[in-house]
Amino acid sequence: MRKRLVNERKKRKLTQKQVAETLNISSIYVRKIEKGERNPGRETMLKFEKLYGIQDRILFEDLFQEHDDTKGIKSSSA
Repeated sequence: MRKRLVNERKKRKLTQKQVAETLNISSIYVRKIEKGERNPGRETMLKFEKLYGIQDRILFEDLFQEHDDTKGIKSSSA
């Protein structure tokens, strides 16, 4: 769950339906984004950023985390 996203909505006393109408997306999509079941596209992230006045990197922190994908790679010796 994207707690920051949910908290910002609740802090403003908005329903998922109201957010959806404001952003011109479906309320089901808002619910799935908040639960972390779907990842928004760049345009949708910017809509949330504008609505809440908070950077997308903060609202969608999980999408901007750096991952070290090389941990599991073993170097091969020739």
